[in-house]
Amino acid sequence: MMNSPDLTMMQTRRKNLLKFCNGLGCDTLVAFEPENLYYMTGFWGEAIGILDKDGATIIAPELEVGRAREESVGCRVVASERGKGAISSLVEAVKKSKICTDTNNYDIIRSLKKSVPRVRPTTGPFYQARQIKDRDEIAVLKKCSAILDEMYGLCVDEIREGVSEMELQAVLMSYAMERGAFATGYKSTLQPLIIAGGPNSALPHAQVTQRRFEDGDMIVVDLTLRHMGYVSDATRTFGLGSISNEARKVYEIVRRSQEAGLRAARAGVPCRSVDNTCRKIIARRGYGKFFIHSTGHGIGLEVHEVPNLGPSSQAVLSRNMAVTVEPGIYLPGRFGVRIEDSLIVGQKAQVLHKFPKDLIVL
Repeated sequence: MMNSPDLTMMQTRRKNLLKFCNGLGCDTLVAFEPENLYYMTGFWGEAIGILDKDGATIIAPELEVGRAREESVGCRVVASERGKGAISSLVEAVKKSKICTDTNNYDIIRSLKKSVPRVRPTTGPFYQARQIKDRDEIAVLKKCSAILDEMYGLCVDEIREGVSEMELQAVLMSYAMERGAFATGYKSTLQPLIIAGGPNSALPHAQVTQRRFEDGDMIVVDLTLRHMGYVSDATRTFGLGSISNEARKVYEIVRRSQEAGLRAARAGVPCRSVDNTCRKIIARRGYGKFFIHSTGHGIGLEVHEVPNLGPSSQAVLSRNMAVTVEPGIYLPGRFGVRIEDSLIVGQKAQVLHKFPKDLIVL
């Protein structure tokens, strides 16, 4: 069940959304994406959200109207047919407005432009508002992170020779769903988790396979799950049996890099500085070319949000941003190591995960 914020919290969110919308020369915000609709209204479903100075309106098909009225916060709910009927209702509602919208659907934009003075397709106002988490959002992220920690404890019990990546994923997802955590539906993967043993662990976004764990494997377990709408993201790497000395060395380099990144992730610090802190430690030990992704990213209602913690990022960390720090080393065809925590930015990082980061060899 979703956890809608109270009216005061929702009014603060709407005020911020309109501030960023107004900054782009628009007076009305239109949400199609469920994450943005939820942030704006408290309702997650098939509908269109409209926000202006007079408040929030939801245009929903009849099958969603009951739930929209029950779950939304301080919204007017209008029933409409699906498809063209919903767009006609939208056009009628905003025909005198200058709108920002999160859709780039050609047909929808064309329909709007026929009747609306200004249409600006952009996700900017939504991401700008959403990158600073409020009290309710932080509380949910903490709950989600605690579930992930429990799942790493389950990994310690379940990982052994002969168990397949797919079998471990099934155990973990069953545990998660019983506690209200679910797959994110992230479009670029077919699997809910990343569980990668042996050579597969050298692929940062490995797909879960039927490969069975073997003696000497390094096993990357990346848990990215949604609880009450919000996504927490963490990674731990386990060793199995007689792991190599190089694997132990690489693990320690990544651990030190990640700990340094967590210390660097403070309000007022440029995101690229956090990335540089992690990257320098790995490069100095001769593995720089094997750290092949950004150090981290924002989290919230989506898996990847702003800001990006990468070498070209122009963003600066602010208080109550939720981000990840996740350096890694990947040796093609051999093994990989990644360690990741989600955190809330403040004068120092408030790390949301408590599961240990010393190497655990099972």
